[in-house]
Amino acid sequence: MNEKKLPALPVGIFNFEQLRKYDMIYVDKTPQLLELARLPGRYFFSRPRRFGKSLTLSTLDAVFSGKVELFRGLAAEDWVDEQAKHPCPVLRFDMSQMSMRSPEDFDVSLREELGRVAAKNGISIVSSTLGGVFKDLVTGLYEQRGPVVSLIDEYDKPVLDKLFQPEMAEAMRQQLRSFYTVVKSCEDYLQFVMLTGISKFTKMGVFSAINNLRDISMSEEYGALCGYTQDELERTFDGWLEKLGKKQNSTREALLKKIREYYDGFSFDGVTKVYNPFSTLRMFQEGQFRNYWYESGSPSFIPDYLRRHNEFSLEKFRHKMVSELFISAQEIERAAPESFLFQAGYLTIEKRSGQMLTLDYPNREVLDSLSAMYSMLVYKIPDPDMTTHSLWEAFAAGDWQQIKRLFNAALASMPYDLFTHADEGFYKAVFLALLRGAGLSALGEVHSARGRSDVEIVLPDRVFVIEFKTAPHENDVESRRHAGDEQIAVRGYAEKYAADTREIMTATFVVDLKKRTIV
Repeated sequence: MNEKKLPALPVGIFNFEQLRKYDMIYVDKTPQLLELARLPGRYFFSRPRRFGKSLTLSTLDAVFSGKVELFRGLAAEDWVDEQAKHPCPVLRFDMSQMSMRSPEDFDVSLREELGRVAAKNGISIVSSTLGGVFKDLVTGLYEQRGPVVSLIDEYDKPVLDKLFQPEMAEAMRQQLRSFYTVVKSCEDYLQFVMLTGISKFTKMGVFSAINNLRDISMSEEYGALCGYTQDELERTFDGWLEKLGKKQNSTREALLKKIREYYDGFSFDGVTKVYNPFSTLRMFQEGQFRNYWYESGSPSFIPDYLRRHNEFSLEKFRHKMVSELFISAQEIERAAPESFLFQAGYLTIEKRSGQMLTLDYPNREVLDSLSAMYSMLVYKIPDPDMTTHSLWEAFAAGDWQQIKRLFNAALASMPYDLFTHADEGFYKAVFLALLRGAGLSALGEVHSARGRSDVEIVLPDRVFVIEFKTAPHENDVESRRHAGDEQIAVRGYAEKYAADTREIMTATFVVDLKKRTIV
């Protein structure tokens, strides 16, 4: 018997019209979009890359254009049917498609795009400045067809591309400021405005030119505007879940638990949790659990930024408390690392308490991806993929001596200046980065009733509990090892696995601080 044909997955499809015409799966976000579209408004909405921002703007384009044939069976069908009687002119720009080689090239490419749209609509451009050209286009469309809708995607891409070239970044910011000022000056001609991007520039940046935008990025009302909720995943992808369960030889309950561990956990309001849509779709497409977000081109400026801020441990950001204003303080180049990581999608809101937020990594995919980047670009370990693969094999075999050899080889390959202020936490952070880069389920600072273990690694048939200690001198090694072993036993770090059928292995890793090795 032939297997039932499943609806197509919209992997890499960010065009709403194309998605609907080819009958691909669409998780209906139009109820939230209608809440925005019903009345005139100016909005800013930030989400990490590959999280559905472009699809959101493409859908809004179709809503305001009255393309009712694309909304059959969706919540917005009746509203769009009415909108089709008096559609709005829509200006939609994607800043990531402009030339980023220099501020001058960016100016030329954006002018060309504005000119193309003007020519298509028979509008004359008389201004010479970039902002003036945009204003001519907006007012011209208004005179032809009434209030205009302006949708701008990746508004911050020109600045992010020049993040570590301060003069170029500021020049790009000036170009954007002159362009976005039109959003404020053309208030009377605009029906609806939405800007999307990764970051929010404040203080003397772009947002000083468009301070009439409502930032809905952390609003509970729109917490699920991008990404999939648990209900949406189970309801919309039911057939794909069944297919994946058969391939993985897994029950539905066990499968859903694993999907949550890998791809769920993003929260932008501290309440709603959503799955990364790109990784979820790729998982269904490939039928495997992998770090798809990282494989799709994780930006190298993330570890570059953290290295410039002397952040050498990923553990520092686990369960980190911050004020709810932590992303609004300043330009992203000068923002605190946790603000940068949150806006880039590597940290999420674990919980909210009053005006305080607790941050953490959202899921295993993100933590493993960042760990792999750290091993290569921060710790500078040559060929980290080979090291991590060998580590995986050593843990699978329970070979402590090989584990020690591989870890010491990685330490020996790292630049000496990284060890200037190396303490126990530094060595533990390097070890965890290697483990996670290897795809091992590795936890740091695991809390229990009588304390917290340094590292725990969970495999299908074996569990490892490891304590780290440092020895200032070689003759301190044995006493420190004994202290670590005693701590594991007295505080019962392995007791929670007592009823487990897996083999339990414990060890103390003692770092000789002078030799910079595990001895």
